[in-house]
Amino acid sequence: MSLSHHTQRASGPGQFRLAYTRIEAADLLGINPITLDRLAKRGLIRPSRAIRRPLYPHTELVRFLEDTKPLEP
Repeated sequence: MSLSHHTQRASGPGQFRLAYTRIEAADLLGINPITLDRLAKRGLIRPSRAIRRPLYPHTELVRFLEDTKPLEP
């Protein structure tokens, strides 16, 4: 399931959620939550810590995917 497909389904057509929990963000990226924690610890993806638990902004998930596109041969 693609990131855009999930975000449209989450809030209705043409809309997306502003942020996701750790579990939701990992699911959207197709990785384990522990891997997401490791990426955050290395500074490769930056959660918002405005509240007690980390939230992963939609824009940050998209930025991470854009920045980590595979190199073309």
